[in-house]
Amino acid sequence: MSGFETRRLSHALGAEVLGVDLSQDLDQKSTNDIRNLWDENLVLLFRDQHISPANHLDFTRHFGKPTQLESSHGVDGFPEILRVTNKLIDGKLSNTRNTGRNWHSDQTWHHSPAFGSILRCLENPDIGGDTMFTNLYLAYETLSPKLKDIIDGMEAVHDFALVAGLAARDPEYVAEMMRLHPPVVHKCVQVNSRTGRKALYLGDRVRHFVGMTEEESKPLLQLYVQHATRLEFTYRHVWRVGDLIMWQNRCTMHLALPDFDYTQPRDMQRTTILGDTIGQLWMPEAA
Repeated sequence: MSGFETRRLSHALGAEVLGVDLSQDLDQKSTNDIRNLWDENLVLLFRDQHISPANHLDFTRHFGKPTQLESSHGVDGFPEILRVTNKLIDGKLSNTRNTGRNWHSDQTWHHSPAFGSILRCLENPDIGGDTMFTNLYLAYETLSPKLKDIIDGMEAVHDFALVAGLAARDPEYVAEMMRLHPPVVHKCVQVNSRTGRKALYLGDRVRHFVGMTEEESKPLLQLYVQHATRLEFTYRHVWRVGDLIMWQNRCTMHLALPDFDYTQPRDMQRTTILGDTIGQLWMPEAA
């Protein structure tokens, strides 16, 4: 599907793209080739990309519109680039030091969740700081017919308040984000409009299913999320400085493994690509 040489990262998902220098602008053919590889593999890795923030942003724009940050946790001069780090910023603990600590797709608490994310590594501990990805197409396709029937017509409430680690972040930042992003409803199965392929769209940031209480939802939600994160559906990435990874959020989840497994500095930069509107504001009185 592409003129680039690739190497599979796991059976379930992921490919390393070889021989690409992202400090150079892509032509249209290269962009199309990478897009095809992305659709096929869901997660793409580019090694040894010691690029500038401007290069990172230019690369992102080939695949969609970068979103702007709603916080001060960005890179100076680049409001579209989030800094994900455990290093002190202006002498204070970073609010992004514990980002991504539960299974999720990016920004599902938004009515227009991110379509894609592009993360690059500037500094990483010798051991630890890994990220896991899982294939939500496989998660849906391997459900039993009865479990498919149950989930096909369901919707779920996604809630920013369930982002892991909020209690350790700046209270004013958390309060403002919760004000800006009240809970939203998404279909539990998302369909790729181009291929018709279905993906299970849930995760650890779901409050409950529409029409069910939290207590009723908990065991069913746990069943689907545990199924979606079975080891055979996953890829675990061990970061190197210079790595850049791009993933699609409508058909994958990811998990940043907890920082108890490392104490050295970790410094990453991430862009997100705006997705189309697939959700709506949760109206409890309409339940």
